[in-house]
Amino acid sequence: MVSTWGLIASAAVLSGLALADTCSTLKSISTIDVADPNDLSYIDEQSDYWSTSCSALKPTCIIFPKDANEVSAIVKVLTNTTENFAIKSGGHNPNNGWSSVQGGPLISTQKLTSVTLDQETGIAKVGPGQRLDSISAALQGTGWTFVGGRIGNTGVGGLVLGGGLSYMSAQYGWAASSVLEYEIVLANGTIATASATQNGDLFKALKGGGNNFGIVTTYTVQLYRQGNVFGGNLFFLRTPETDSALLKAVRDFTEYNTDDKAAVIVTAERGNIDLIDSWILFLFYDGEVVPDGIFKNFTDVGPLLDTTKVQTYAELIGGSNWVIVKGSVVQIGTETIPMPSAEDSVTVMEGIHAHWRNISDTVLLEPGIVASIAYQPFPKRIAEAAKERSVDLIDADDAADRLILELNYSFVPQDDYAKMDVTLQSTYGGVRDRILGWQADGILPDIYLPVFMNYGFHQQDYFARLRPENRKFAHAISESVDPNGFFRTRIGGWKP
Repeated sequence: MVSTWGLIASAAVLSGLALADTCSTLKSISTIDVADPNDLSYIDEQSDYWSTSCSALKPTCIIFPKDANEVSAIVKVLTNTTENFAIKSGGHNPNNGWSSVQGGPLISTQKLTSVTLDQETGIAKVGPGQRLDSISAALQGTGWTFVGGRIGNTGVGGLVLGGGLSYMSAQYGWAASSVLEYEIVLANGTIATASATQNGDLFKALKGGGNNFGIVTTYTVQLYRQGNVFGGNLFFLRTPETDSALLKAVRDFTEYNTDDKAAVIVTAERGNIDLIDSWILFLFYDGEVVPDGIFKNFTDVGPLLDTTKVQTYAELIGGSNWVIVKGSVVQIGTETIPMPSAEDSVTVMEGIHAHWRNISDTVLLEPGIVASIAYQPFPKRIAEAAKERSVDLIDADDAADRLILELNYSFVPQDDYAKMDVTLQSTYGGVRDRILGWQADGILPDIYLPVFMNYGFHQQDYFARLRPENRKFAHAISESVDPNGFFRTRIGGWKP
């Protein structure tokens, strides 16, 4: 399909028309929605980030394309400027400059929110502007579900391009594993299709490759049958005994659980001077009836509060946004660790947890501080399920069970960003140093441990932790589809 505005943009470039900046050019040559800083739509969109540090970065304008043709026209104009820019789906990535920008245009996918479902096959076309709660609500009552993340406010675009860990990953792999086709606007403005049979190398690169290859405007995904689910939270007051019991429970669940429908997230959280010092567990079972004993190791610890119940998936995901800390700077980092043996569980699990408590002790006077560490099982079955469905850059193997750690700090003063940056580096860096030491000592297996993109901190080198051949592959695909380095040099994010 030929885009009128794309032709106009191309003609402007070819004729040598001076394009002063993308914002003013688009307003003069198109009817694409462009919001200026005083417009209500600009203010609303700019305030809608998980981290106030991202909201503090002010784009020159916010552009709201409604289809791939408009995205193509925007890209053609941008290529004739030197402006940095950003692309925003849900704004949940808190790294400054990843989906936010200072002094350049921001492309918002807010209007790319279509959800069309083939009820017979369960194949859906989904826009990157959808969030997990909105797509779950759109699918409510259809009997089909989308393999997405666990927090409703998360945007589909960033989640899927980073891989996407789901409650259903042991059944179906990463969120990206169920993508059948991408509609993507490339650096030259071409609207392309990437699938297993068309641009297959690009198809693989998009699964865990982030924003390096183009702007995805539609995801064609395989959905899966689903009825009501069981889910909710267990809350525990922290004691040393509770620490030991829950750390052992999540290690044992990672190794011994054989029911792919069951999933847990085990999170410890602290606040100012330990006014908050607790454990919050997220339990999920893909069905109404939970087999006896699945979560027994957790419930036997004695939660202070139990909110688990049978509900629709849309209700579960829609009710999860309470975990977002409003009005705060947010920093997130991650590490992937080998699951220790039962014999070495205390050494490894409690050693990591003691390190986290020691580092978080140093910032408990930080205004508004909330420090958390989430232990998330990454069993062999997730790698198997991903490979059953699709190739991807993550390329996890089933050589061993692993855990993914999510390390969060939220705090109020934006001026403390650099100080807390160092704190987070010390947190995940200390975990990494301990893992390498235990591997050298033979306590942990020396296995492949990729960094999980969706939780990665800007200081971490995502691509360096992939298999070397996959990093080389991603770089080659980036140069192939973007020979002038448009996406490599003009937007934030990790670069292959």
